[in-house]
Amino acid sequence: MSLKNSEANGEELPEEKRAKINEMKNLLGTVPEELSLYCSDASIARYLRARNWNVKKATKMLKETLKWRLEYKPEKIRWEEVAHEAETGKIYRSNCFDKYGRSILVMRPSCQNTKSSKGQIRYLVYCMENAILNLPSDQEQMVWLIDFHGYNLSHLSVKITKETADVLQNHYPERLGIAILYNPPKFFEPFWRVVKPFLEPKTSRKVKFVYSDNQASMKIMEEFFNMNELEQTFGGKNGGGFEFKEYATRMREDDRKMPVYWSRGKDEASSSAIHDSIMNSHTENEEKSASFKHLLQAEQLPPESV
Repeated sequence: MSLKNSEANGEELPEEKRAKINEMKNLLGTVPEELSLYCSDASIARYLRARNWNVKKATKMLKETLKWRLEYKPEKIRWEEVAHEAETGKIYRSNCFDKYGRSILVMRPSCQNTKSSKGQIRYLVYCMENAILNLPSDQEQMVWLIDFHGYNLSHLSVKITKETADVLQNHYPERLGIAILYNPPKFFEPFWRVVKPFLEPKTSRKVKFVYSDNQASMKIMEEFFNMNELEQTFGGKNGGGFEFKEYATRMREDDRKMPVYWSRGKDEASSSAIHDSIMNSHTENEEKSASFKHLLQAEQLPPESV
C-alpha cells in the first residue's frame, strides 16, 4: 500500500483536476514571494481535495489561510519563543518516520505545563511547521501519535480541542494522515462524542483508537510503524524518548533551514543558501505582503458552508 501523494511526488494529474488547479491560480492572482510555496500545485491540490475539488470553496479557504499566514507568521516562530512550552515533552517530533515516510508528532496531553491557550496553539503551529519542514519530497502528510498515559479529567479542554481542530482543518488541510489515540481512558469517550462534531467527517475518519491490551487494535501500530523504531510507550522496541536539551539542539538546527524553505523551496535549503537568506534584506517582500494583505481584507467573499 502506498500513501504517497501524487501531487507531492510529481505524478501526472487527470486533465480535469489539472484544469481546476490552473483555475485556482488565476483566481489567486499574484501573491507575495514568501507565500508562493503555499500556492504551488501540490498545495492548491490539498485545498481542492479538502473541498472535494470545488474551486470556489477551495479558493476561499486558501485565501483565508494566506491572510492568516501574513498575520500570524507561523514560519517565523522560532524555538526560543516556544521552548518553555516544550519542556515537558507534551508535543515533539519523533526522530523516526512512519512506514510511509510521514513525520510523526508525539503528543502527551497529560504533560501540559502552561495555562495560556494562545501559547499552546502557537507551539502546536511551530511543531506542525517543523513536521512539514522535515517531510521527504514525495510526502506531504504527518502522523499524530497521542499518548494518554497519566491523562485525567483536569486535562479535558473543549476550547483547546476546538482551536486545534480549527488550525488543523482551516490552515493545514490534508496534512494529517492519521491520528492515533493510544490508550485513551473510558471517560474520554463521552468527551470525544462532544468534540467530534468540530471535525469534518474526512478528518474524524483519520482518528484511530488503539489499546495496548487489544491485539486487534495494536495491529494498526504494526501496519503504520517500524516497531524497532517506535518508542516502547507505544508498544515498540525503542527505549529512547524525549530529552529536552537534545531536542532543543535539533529544533535550533531546523530553525536555520526555515527561511530558505519558505523563500526558495525546501530542495534549496543548503547551508550557503541559508546563510545568504538570513543576511539579505526582506524589505521588498514585506512591501508586497502588505499590499497583498490589503487586497485580501478588501475582498469580501460571501459566507459559505465548508
